[in-house]
Amino acid sequence: MIHATAIIDPSARLDDTVEVGPYSVIGAGVEIGPGTVVGPHVVIVGPCRIGSDNRIFQFASVGEAPQDLKYNGELTSLEIGDRNVIREYVTLNRGTAGGNHKTVIGSDNLFMAYSHIAHDCIIGNHCIFSNGASLAGHVEVGNYATLGGFTLVHQFSSIGTQSFCGMATVVNMDVPPYSTAAGNRARVVGINKVGLQRKGFSPELIRALHKSFRELLKSRVSREDALANLQPLCEQYAEVEEFVNFVKNSKRGIAS
Repeated sequence: MIHATAIIDPSARLDDTVEVGPYSVIGAGVEIGPGTVVGPHVVIVGPCRIGSDNRIFQFASVGEAPQDLKYNGELTSLEIGDRNVIREYVTLNRGTAGGNHKTVIGSDNLFMAYSHIAHDCIIGNHCIFSNGASLAGHVEVGNYATLGGFTLVHQFSSIGTQSFCGMATVVNMDVPPYSTAAGNRARVVGINKVGLQRKGFSPELIRALHKSFRELLKSRVSREDALANLQPLCEQYAEVEEFVNFVKNSKRGIAS
């Protein structure tokens, strides 16, 4: 299961079912769960914990030190869940002492070639990072979010659940859940209608989210009045409440 040319540090802990391809290097402090396949020419640096049934393709760099000038070799880590697909030349960095001390990636995500996750990011589940999509440090991405090719996200920004960023979007503020953003600099252009339909959201819920988008981000009424107007929908739909709370609590502001 482990190719003769692979270099595995004696302290690394690999399940007996893990496969490691030719010329891959797995360092000290790495833990890899059952069924994970590490392709050829992959470098994994610890402390790093990788779950079950992940597929890591050739030339990926996983768990390397953060690209942060404030980093001075502190003990930080990378945590990866289960069933992720990490394609060629993907780079996933550890955390920093100035953040959470760790970068956290959930399960069932797809990281296409050349995508980059910087230090202290928190990624949910079922996300898609298209080719070249890159996160700066301290970015949070919710479940089922999709980042189009070459999307760039500024540090400390948040991308909400079920949101979609178009190709080459430059995100320097927050993108609310269930919405679509596009452009340089990014603007939230509406609700992610197609994506929500594909996920089985009802027409009524999509209309409620669209009304919330118009009321909070496009109308001329005050924020207080908009929140009051949307209270009945918040009580009816948890997704509307999530959208409203995200906008209300945004620290960087909404890219609208």
